[in-house]
Amino acid sequence: MPLACTNIVHDASDLFISVIRNEQTDSGKDRFAAKVGKMLGLKNGANTLVDYQPAWPVEFERERSRLASSLHGIALGIEHYGSTAVPGMRAKPILDILVGVAPIENWRLCHDPLLELGYDYAENAGVTGHYIFGRGRDATERTHLVHVVEYRGASWSGNLAFRDALRKDASLRRAYVDEKERAAAAAPLGRGRYNELKAAFIATTKTQLG
Repeated sequence: MPLACTNIVHDASDLFISVIRNEQTDSGKDRFAAKVGKMLGLKNGANTLVDYQPAWPVEFERERSRLASSLHGIALGIEHYGSTAVPGMRAKPILDILVGVAPIENWRLCHDPLLELGYDYAENAGVTGHYIFGRGRDATERTHLVHVVEYRGASWSGNLAFRDALRKDASLRRAYVDEKERAAAAAPLGRGRYNELKAAFIATTKTQLG
């Protein structure tokens, strides 16, 4: 089955696009990757929100290419989701990536290829139906999180519908940012508690989206 196409966000500034175009040599690409890398990364357990960066969707495309190559024949879809996938939204500076497989038992086929890409398996992440792999510049932080889920299953569809609604609806974006700010203030440390504080808002919105 062919890999599903990813929706690319085309709202980066003209200046940022010119930087991309001017750095096509190998050394230029290395410099660009370093610049993008500075816009990502959060210490384990910290819940800090930062302003949206136009570099995020560009870095996702770079990582999507790596994942698609390593997971060829396994991943049926690769999508950028979470707040870094929503232009203008404040977010934790970690790229969340959905990788869809079917049947879900095929997540095990992703294990070794992801480790070879520098990810580690977060066995105790505690998100039902998600098999989560993370990486960062070192073991103390995360820059990227890959969530392997059932392709076109409830989590795949619900998370993408939520992302798309946030992209389209400014009032929903503002409400969600307010919810995230309250959660981060109440739980500056501890991802589990932070996620719990946002859960009702997300669940209610997903229900309304059908």
